[in-house]
Amino acid sequence: MTEAAKPQDEELIRAAVRGEAPTPADTARWRAALAARAEREGLIDVAVGSTDSPIGTLLLAATDQGLVRVGLSGTDHELILEQLSTTLGPRVIEHPARLDPIKRELDQYFAGRRRRFECPLDWRLTSGFVRSVLERTAEIPFGETRTYAEMAALAGSPRASRAAGSALGANPIPVVVPCHRVLRSGGGLGGYAGGLDAKRTLLTLEGALG
Repeated sequence: MTEAAKPQDEELIRAAVRGEAPTPADTARWRAALAARAEREGLIDVAVGSTDSPIGTLLLAATDQGLVRVGLSGTDHELILEQLSTTLGPRVIEHPARLDPIKRELDQYFAGRRRRFECPLDWRLTSGFVRSVLERTAEIPFGETRTYAEMAALAGSPRASRAAGSALGANPIPVVVPCHRVLRSGGGLGGYAGGLDAKRTLLTLEGALG
C-alpha cells in the first residue's frame, strides 16, 4: 500500500495550486510530493528521471509495464519527452523514485558488477521487424558481439542487414537493449545514436574491445 502523503507535502501541493511558488529549498520536496500524489491517484502515464554514467547523463522513462525509453547523452531529451507524451500518454511526470531499480542496475553495470539487466521492459515503442531485431539484440551476452547481417538473419530476414542497422539505430532502450554489441561485418564499429566514443566505451567496459 502506498504511504499517505505527509501533511507538509500536501500543503506544498495546495500552495502550488494557489499559484504560490515554492522556495528553492522546497522545490525538490514539492516535486517529490506531487509525483507521489500522482502515483497514488493513478495519474502517471510515464515516470521520468535521469542518471549520470560514464557515457553522459541518461534520460530514463518507465511505465507500469517497465522501462520504455533510455535517452543517451547528446540526444534531444526534450524531444524524447514530447514523443513520449504523444505516444504513451500526456501525463509524463518526473518521478525519480520510480526509476531507482533501473538506476541501481545501471550503476552496477557501469561499475563492472552486473552483466545482465533484469528490469522489465515495455516494448510498445517498437513493432514488426524493428522489434524482432531488438528482441534478438537483447539476447546477445555480455562481452560478445554480433554483426548487422547476423541480426537480420536472427530476425528472419537474412538479406536485410541494412534494415537491421536501421532497426538498431531506432532502439528506444539503448545500453539495456545492447545495440552497441552489433558491429559491421568487417569488424568496424558501425553507428551509434550516442556517438562512437560512447559505443567504444561500452564495448571496452565489457571486454569486447582491446
